[in-house]
Amino acid sequence: MSLLTDFMQKEQELKKLQEQLESLRNDDRLKNELEFKDKLDSLMSEYGKSTRDVIGLLDPKASQTPAAAASAETKAGGVRRKRKLKVYKNPNTGEVIETRGGNHKQLKEWKEEHGAETVESWLERTES
Repeated sequence: MSLLTDFMQKEQELKKLQEQLESLRNDDRLKNELEFKDKLDSLMSEYGKSTRDVIGLLDPKASQTPAAAASAETKAGGVRRKRKLKVYKNPNTGEVIETRGGNHKQLKEWKEEHGAETVESWLERTES
């Protein structure tokens, strides 16, 4: 693409953006939102509050970190997601273990005997 074509294209894009900006300036909804934002900013500065403070007042859960929020939800009776089913097959014996956690007795024995990395290499598939 030539430099002149590129320039003309950018000029057209600029005109479109200017038209969109002008239509936004004339939009009453935007004027209302800007007025609200200005009033809110002045109110926050009057009381010495930050945006984070206001959010914390209006929605206490929003101020928590995602991990803390998940922990609080679980403690409050939330539902814990189901663990993935892992299927291991011992190549030496052909024995198969299906487990949703790492607390399986036979799996622990295999890891003690053969090493955790080796046993993890026996993982055949993972299901939801």
